[in-house]
Amino acid sequence: MISLIFGSLFLYFSWGTVGFCFILSSLVSMSLLQQNFSSSMNMYFSLNYFSVLMIFLSCILCLLALVSTPYEKVASSYSICLLVLCGVLSLAFSMSNIILFYIFFEASLIPTLMLIIGWGYQPERLQAGSYMMLYTVGASLPLLVVLIWWCVENGSMSILMLKNMGFSFPIFLTVVIYGAFLVKLPMYSFHLWLPKAHVEAPLAGSMILAGILLKLGGYGIFVMNNSFCMSPNSVSLVIISLSMWGGFLATMMCLRQVDVKALVAYSSVGHMSIVSSGLILDQTWGVTSALITMLAHGASSSALFCLAYFSYTKSHTRNIPYMKGMLQMYPILSFAWFVFCCINMAAPPTLNLVGELLVSSVLWNYSYLLAVVMGLMVFFSASYNMYLYSSINHGFHSNYLTGGTELKSFEKLSLFLHLMPLLLLFKGTLFIL
Repeated sequence: MISLIFGSLFLYFSWGTVGFCFILSSLVSMSLLQQNFSSSMNMYFSLNYFSVLMIFLSCILCLLALVSTPYEKVASSYSICLLVLCGVLSLAFSMSNIILFYIFFEASLIPTLMLIIGWGYQPERLQAGSYMMLYTVGASLPLLVVLIWWCVENGSMSILMLKNMGFSFPIFLTVVIYGAFLVKLPMYSFHLWLPKAHVEAPLAGSMILAGILLKLGGYGIFVMNNSFCMSPNSVSLVIISLSMWGGFLATMMCLRQVDVKALVAYSSVGHMSIVSSGLILDQTWGVTSALITMLAHGASSSALFCLAYFSYTKSHTRNIPYMKGMLQMYPILSFAWFVFCCINMAAPPTLNLVGELLVSSVLWNYSYLLAVVMGLMVFFSASYNMYLYSSINHGFHSNYLTGGTELKSFEKLSLFLHLMPLLLLFKGTLFIL
């Protein structure tokens, strides 16, 4: 953890080469925790393939947030807030103590709220922050009671020990156990805080909220499955059905959005319904699909929010009909829209496609109706991404476009760095499969 601290301090002063050193030192230090720490410390830290990839995603996206917002980076409090958030997320993903995991899970809300309130764009950011806190904290407080009861009954707070206890629990607690994380993902009907938070958040807040914090909810479901020995039951199948139908409704709502950030936010709800279904069903292909979808969505949604912000700086509006004609004025920006819209719609050969194909077989195994809903989601996902690209880039350019300079160097670097993890992860996934 010493290298993590020093790397964070270096990143505070410069985000170039030392930023890469920060990521490298973070990964190395976290991967060596179990070997270098004493046995007492191993009670608190534990890593698996899921947590290591989530820590990697957290470090990458926090660095990209600093790269994408060089003007906000001048304020020292802004950089410190991002670094604290990165540290809290890394600790949440590496905890083997279930109570400490819950503490860091909730602590991630504080720097996120500071980003929204401190660097948001509109006065409604206070309402958006209140929505986020009320939804997430209200859903997770019952989970804290259940976790304390579970640890007292089994005499341990270690996730590994709880997994081997095999203690049975009432079936109705499934809603309480999954509820806190389904709100965080979020599942449709608990998603109202997400579009508000995205619309009012600054660029870095939207990038981290979509790229990392939503994945914290998916990782929480993975931890609960290991701690409570969860298996699909009648309650969880109802949750999966609501999640899939809600994801389908969210994709339909994308077709009627006029705010580009709201459209990308609602698309996240659809993608996260796939993640929640794969994790709750708790089969090998389902968990693998959820992990792949989380990694792919983390990079692609963050890039789409970057594109929305860069387009906003050119057109001075987020209203989609007034942003048209980007292809005439800014061809490089338009090409980036094309690439990341293709990735977001799971066009072959992208990482999102692998995740959707893997979960389809799991859903078909339980109910062919769920597989039909999944197919409709895939179709309408392509529809709203094509609508997003064509509405912004085609047609005669709007009067709102100023005809200013092309993309700046940091904007091109940010978009390129968003693409690199997707290419590397796709190559690694093909090698594994």
